[in-house]
Amino acid sequence: MSKSAVDQASKSDSNLDSHTSITTEEQIDVLNRLLQPEIQQSLNVLIDNLPKLSEMVIMLIKTYDVAHSLVTDDVLKKDTIGAMKQFIEPLEENAKTFAANAIEAKDRAEANSSTIGLFGLLHMLKDPQAQKLFRFIQAYLDITNEKQK
Repeated sequence: MSKSAVDQASKSDSNLDSHTSITTEEQIDVLNRLLQPEIQQSLNVLIDNLPKLSEMVIMLIKTYDVAHSLVTDDVLKKDTIGAMKQFIEPLEENAKTFAANAIEAKDRAEANSSTIGLFGLLHMLKDPQAQKLFRFIQAYLDITNEKQK
């Protein structure tokens, strides 16, 4: 045997000895921990509940698989976005119409400086839109009054 082969063999033996001593120390540490009563009690609880834990893990895996397939499904994403747009677009249009009407009403009210008298107020009370508003206000007040009782 050559000198380099002997050196390599002695290095591998020393590495093996250090690895064996580390492994032996780790094994002793694990055995010491396993002798502790709290650890033994915990292990007994785990062993007793292994069937339940197994069911839970299976359910979690199935849930993960379903969630993963939903998240990665491009067709579902597009369909969901389309459905949300169909729901939101009418609301957005109504909000824009409401805002435009409110701005126009504010501008008209600021431009009109005439005084509204008693007869003018009575005439406005007959307006169908005003009647609709008054019915809504009355119903809202009735509901809030009922909920406060």
